[in-house]
Amino acid sequence: MSSPGWASAGRAEAQLVVALVEDDRLLREEIVEHLESHGFVVHAVSSAAAYDDLAARVALDLFVIDWNLPGESGLNLSRRLREAIPGAGIVLMTARVALHDRLTGYRQGGADVYLTKPVAPDELVAVLLSLGRRVKPAMNGPSWALNLRDRTLQGPQPQHKIRLTGREKTLLVALVQAKDNTLESGALCDLYVSEDSDELMSKHTLEELVARLRKKFRAVQDADAEPAIKSVWGVGYQLCLHMHLV
Repeated sequence: MSSPGWASAGRAEAQLVVALVEDDRLLREEIVEHLESHGFVVHAVSSAAAYDDLAARVALDLFVIDWNLPGESGLNLSRRLREAIPGAGIVLMTARVALHDRLTGYRQGGADVYLTKPVAPDELVAVLLSLGRRVKPAMNGPSWALNLRDRTLQGPQPQHKIRLTGREKTLLVALVQAKDNTLESGALCDLYVSEDSDELMSKHTLEELVARLRKKFRAVQDADAEPAIKSVWGVGYQLCLHMHLV
């Protein structure tokens, strides 16, 4: 299913990392080539299961998902993404043109944009740039970089380097991707349900985890620096630093 017109016509305003989930090999390759020519970093997979493996290894900004995928549908994957990452930029692509299907894509799939195939290449670029300005705004003030591969956190100064445990990395990734960088304690405890058993992490254990992470931040920050993670009464925890995933 080849779509004409996938030719270079400029570059993205900022480098954004895109997950493309499309099972048509030829179309997938064409989209990758076009988006990369516009400055995007693209990781392409052919199924929802392959996406899950990708997401565990790579920090992603935007998601382009085909509705009709083998196995789990793109609609369901889009719904899962919206629940897991409320601020995600999601584009749902499909040959379904009926109003009912478009509304389903928005209401049930949680898509930001619904594009019908054949997708106009430059429209997809414009859509992704627009979503990118929302999900990856220019940061005010110093930023911390969380490296998913080696579980390190690098602050704005060379001495601001923290080595993380697996649980600490999981906690920070969840807060970085949450709306307002805030999550309920129960949602954070749920992150660890499958690590060793079916039992949830207790809130007391979560408190100890946060306390150890705060101590690591204090060890490298200035004495008058704002706390990295604060407790939100009746809710859970909020990340108070500018942080991005790499």
